[in-house]
Amino acid sequence: MLIEFIPEVGHFALIVALFMALVQATLPLAGATLRKPLWMAFDRPMAAGQFGFLLLAYLALTLSYLLDDFSVANVAHNSNSMLPWYYKLSAVWGNHEGSVLLWSLMLSGWGFATAVRSRYLPRDMAARVIGVLGLVGVGFLLFVLLTSNPFERLLPNVPSDGADLNPLLQDFGLIVHPPMLYMGYVGFSVVFAFAIAALLGGRLDAAWTRWARPWTNVAWAFLTVGIALGSWWAYYELGWGGWWFWDPVENASLLPWLTGTALIHSLAVTEKRGAFKSWTVLLSIATFSLSLMGTFLVRSGVLTSVHAFANDPSRGFFILVLLAITVTLSLVIFALRAPKVGYSTSFTWFSRDALLLVNNVLLVIMTVTVLLGTLYPLILDSLGLGKISVGPPYFNALFVPLTVIMCLFMGLGPVARWKHMPPGELSRRLWLAGAAALVLGALAPLLYRGEWNLWVSLGIVIALWIVLPLVVDLVTKLRQAKSLKRGLSKQSLAYWGMWLGHVGLAVTIVGVAVVSHYNVERNVRMSPGTSVEVAGYRFTMTSLGERRGANFIADTSLIEVQREGASRHFTMHPEKRLYLATRMPMTQVALRPGLFRDLYVAMGEDLGDGSYAMRIQYKPFVRWLWLGGLLMALGGIIAVLDKRYRRAKAAEKSVQGACA
Repeated sequence: MLIEFIPEVGHFALIVALFMALVQATLPLAGATLRKPLWMAFDRPMAAGQFGFLLLAYLALTLSYLLDDFSVANVAHNSNSMLPWYYKLSAVWGNHEGSVLLWSLMLSGWGFATAVRSRYLPRDMAARVIGVLGLVGVGFLLFVLLTSNPFERLLPNVPSDGADLNPLLQDFGLIVHPPMLYMGYVGFSVVFAFAIAALLGGRLDAAWTRWARPWTNVAWAFLTVGIALGSWWAYYELGWGGWWFWDPVENASLLPWLTGTALIHSLAVTEKRGAFKSWTVLLSIATFSLSLMGTFLVRSGVLTSVHAFANDPSRGFFILVLLAITVTLSLVIFALRAPKVGYSTSFTWFSRDALLLVNNVLLVIMTVTVLLGTLYPLILDSLGLGKISVGPPYFNALFVPLTVIMCLFMGLGPVARWKHMPPGELSRRLWLAGAAALVLGALAPLLYRGEWNLWVSLGIVIALWIVLPLVVDLVTKLRQAKSLKRGLSKQSLAYWGMWLGHVGLAVTIVGVAVVSHYNVERNVRMSPGTSVEVAGYRFTMTSLGERRGANFIADTSLIEVQREGASRHFTMHPEKRLYLATRMPMTQVALRPGLFRDLYVAMGEDLGDGSYAMRIQYKPFVRWLWLGGLLMALGGIIAVLDKRYRRAKAAEKSVQGACA
């Protein structure tokens, strides 16, 4: 039967993709060095071929899941005949082997997209960029084939059914969260490839940053959405009601996001002013290296986390070697080419250049802070010096103040001019915005149930300080244009993207401040007929029941909720599920979402007398956390659509002129 050969087709496709990646990684780079056009011409066909064969391998694994081919070890360990088909699709990447295959597919997809768009680049530059991406592809394909082959068989002892997918992963959030996160991780390989190609070619000018900047924005937007989705999933799926736990794997995704944010701003300065060239190259290397480190942490077995996939140290060692090679070779190339990195611009400390530099330094310090808190316990444990836990107190004590300082400088940036701006002029432009932020931030908490809180007030002040200078800058531009319509039309999409990105951060800060200090939680014992009041809402359990799902049975409860003073009520339906294949219990939270508050009910353990432990929470402004993330990502995408990035031929002339 055809089904018997599908895994072999996938395995063969992986091997072919590896050989194509080897060609892509060698001939184009050699051709660019030796100026052999024929060798360089292999770059685009090999990139397309690698993507095509990896797509074939991924489809083969997906078909094995959909057809319940339990002779494939990966399918037998992570699926079940009762598993709904849509969870079988997510089960493909809901494990170590499948996730690394998806990572490799996405890496080849970014390489293919780069090859398609590289026709507007100088030929040797394109060959180097695609060649570097080929080198990264070789590393990951070797990793897949040597340590993490998703097509290994269980022949002749084929189980009658599979072990099932981890119930934690049987959720819509886990269908969309990993692909978004991987797209962000892998996307930074493109700007890394551009940085290395620019170093190899001795072309550290504004031209390469202009071409690499859109790819960076898109990767950063994907990573932002991925992190937001991960936070949202943890919030409603784990039953705790928290949105960020400073889990080491959560930190692993935050690290490249922080340096990626710094990289976006550094690229803007290099493109606009020709400055920060060293910063831009080093941040490109650091961001992709931290993406690889995240892969190591998740797949090495050194961490215990609901997000972690693997527990095989040999796999972790392979990625650690890949990370070491990447970082070492990149820094060696940078050191050898560093004399060619010029500093052709100057600026004073009262300028947009300086403010962006300060914020970049702060973002790097924040990255180091999170990195140390994540790795320090692992280092101590590996040296036999004992086990310690670094939790929220450490991260909150250091990360939050650094964020506040960074936001203070962010407010100054939009109204400051490049190169130089007199301090007096800067203060004249911003004193009103600063005063308004202080007054409104101090009064705003009083509007919320009459409860004033210092930390909430500080959060709102910081958020307003980010937004109000943007308003000042826009009003100034509209006045200069002397026409509202003309002034709005003159602003570029990159400008509006910056607007959305900064506003998104302000929205997230408001959400963090309010939900962290005004959250109301009660853990209660409830049985049919009992009621409890939480934050002005009365929750009444009216009945208990049972429900059968596709692969689980569930104890259910019906909760009637009525707001104080309201005549209408609504119902909520929390569940306690037991998955049949794994016998694993899971809490299915009931949510009543809203823009300004969430009602959250989690059904706990059966207490044995017809009553259940229930966790009821009132979570104000929690949705603003993820709304802010989506606004930031949308800002990154809108900036990519700016007309200067769509003028491909003009970009080609600019690059070629700069290289002449």
